[in-house]
Amino acid sequence: MSESEIPHGDGRPVDLYLEFLRIRMDTKDYRLLLDVVEPILRAIEEERLSSLDLPVESGAGEELPQEVRDEAALVIATAATGRLDNEVIEIDVDETGPVRIVTDAATASDPHRLDEIADYIRERHRQTEELRGIAEASGMPTDF
Repeated sequence: MSESEIPHGDGRPVDLYLEFLRIRMDTKDYRLLLDVVEPILRAIEEERLSSLDLPVESGAGEELPQEVRDEAALVIATAATGRLDNEVIEIDVDETGPVRIVTDAATASDPHRLDEIADYIRERHRQTEELRGIAEASGMPTDF
């Protein structure tokens, strides 16, 4: 899917958001963004997301600027949810450090919900570390 193949006229929220980004972003960054999100948008459109690994990174092997990473996450969230009120927020989790997540505006402004999300991240981290310990003790790879 090239920039010209992204439909701009059917009013889908993701198309509106991409058009906004095309106008707002530096051309180089916008093209980098498209390189990252096009395969994911195609997979969403073809309803084959469950079989994909969806890293938000450039296929060119270069480090993506944080702004491009954040916008890519927002484009994907907009495509998946149909909502334009998504936000990238950072939650400080003691065990892992800062964690960036995409959520809706209501959740982003609700301290109780953010605490629940942080608790969930802590629990997942604890489970991962426990599994890593089991793998290490069993002589299995621990790079998951």
